[in-house]
This record gives sequence, structure tokens and C-alpha cells, in this order.
Amino acid sequence: MNDTVKEASAPKSWGMADEELASRPLAFREDLFAGQTFLVSGGGSGFGRAIAYVCARLGANVMICGRRPEKLEETAAGIRRLLRREIGTMAMSIRDPDAVQGLIDATYARFGRLDTLVNNAGGQYPQAAIDFSVKGWLAVIDTNLNGTWYMMQAAARRWQREALPGNIVNIVAMVWRGMPQVAHTCAARAGVIYLSKTVSTEWAPLKIRVNCVASGSIDSEGLNVYERADAEMFRYSNPMHELGDMFDIAQAVVYLSAPTGKFITGEVLVVDGGNNQFGDVWPGGMPDYYKVPQR
Repeated sequence: MNDTVKEASAPKSWGMADEELASRPLAFREDLFAGQTFLVSGGGSGFGRAIAYVCARLGANVMICGRRPEKLEETAAGIRRLLRREIGTMAMSIRDPDAVQGLIDATYARFGRLDTLVNNAGGQYPQAAIDFSVKGWLAVIDTNLNGTWYMMQAAARRWQREALPGNIVNIVAMVWRGMPQVAHTCAARAGVIYLSKTVSTEWAPLKIRVNCVASGSIDSEGLNVYERADAEMFRYSNPMHELGDMFDIAQAVVYLSAPTGKFITGEVLVVDGGNNQFGDVWPGGMPDYYKVPQR
């Protein structure tokens, strides 16, 4: 086995360590979100953890949720240790509408307000669509689409009841050219995008903005679900031949949530290194049928 194959097969720690999340320079001033409250789903790892760190560094009160209490506490403990900030955590499933309502209530009980909801929680697995089980299909749709909707509606109803403005940012994926081998999440994320566009119009009279951030291939813990060799190939999914990092996504959320985004609603901010224009993504490895000779 040559060195290249060995490197591609060996385990790798994807993403950013807490110390880097806490200290890497930001493009925004430190008190940007002082007095505001952000609710971030899936805040125990990946994009959600990075978003929680960045919002806390910018002065926001932060509530995070997720299914695994130990991961939530790891994020909270890191922010406590490195930033000297306390954040709220709640272990729950966004698939459960009652649990979602309890989360919104808990956020208000702790911080007295909610300014921005970041729907980041979700998941999928690479598989040929023809092989999807009913259970597998429903699990991805229920989390990525239905769960996102329960969160959006619960937050919007609270803002409507209190006659307060609100902001929603949904983390989605690059669906415009399809997503072979993850068709279930493509369907769900496309649903979130057009749901967001629709309610951004319906909720404009309520002063609620709704936007999406579509991520390309990002160096995050999410790459751990793929074989190392397949994960390494993600950098070639765009003409820059690079992976983005979690700050690219976190600071896109900041841009849409800060005054910089005050006149933006119903849009998708694409952060993908140009993949939308050029490049192929095969999470489970490119099938031989699509390999071009001498290319």
C-alpha cells in the first residue's frame, strides 16, 4: 500500500477544536449581538457547535438543543471554559412538536426573548436511492424537513403572539443539480428552501425574516460518516479544490442575522467554493459508470 492510500485510509479528526473556535479572528465586532438570544439546533457538534461559539463570542445569549445531552454539555463546557460564558442546553428531538414547543418556552424562560432561530439539526447517510428503506427515508425526511418546520412555526407563533420581529436561518445543502447517493436529504433540503421562500412572504407583515445558508463541502465532523478516502475527495467537488471550514458557515449565519442582513429575506446564501457552477459530489464514491477515461 503506497503512502497516499495509507493516508486516505487512516482516521482523521475533521473540523475545528474548541480552542480554535474560541480564538480564531472574526470579521465582526465582539458586541454585535449583545442582548440578543440565539437558539441553535444541533448545537452539540459540527456547524451547530461552531455557530454557538461564534454567537457567544459576539455577545449573544445562546440556547442549543440536540438529541445527545453529553454532546450539548461538551459544547457548553467548552464555552464556559474558554469564553467565560454560560449557555443554555436542552436535550430533545425536533421530530416531536411538543418537545419543540417546550424548547421555545424554555428559551424564553431562561433568557426572556428569542431573536434568531438557527435550524442546523439534521442528518443523512450515503446510499443508492433504489435501496432506501421506508424507515430510512422517513427518518431523514422527518428530521430534516418536518423537524425544521416545527421549529420555524413554533418560533413564528411566539413572535406573532408577542408582536415582536424575528429572524430564521435554515442550514441547507446544494440541491440545484441534485445530490446522488443522498436523495433523501436532497428532497428534504429542497423542501426547506422553498418552504423558507414561501413563508418569508407570508411572514413579512410579522417582521419575520427567513433565509437559508447552503453549504458545500466543509471540513467538519460530518465527514466522519464517510470512508476516509471518499471524504478526502470532497475537496475536488468545487473549482477551488478546497474544503470550506465551519467558520465559513457560522459567519454566513452572522451576516444574515446582523444588520448586514436586515433587507434580505427569502434568499439562499451559497457557501460552496463554486460547486454550484462546477464539480461533482459523490458521498459514497463515484460509480465507475460516471468516470471519464483519461480525466
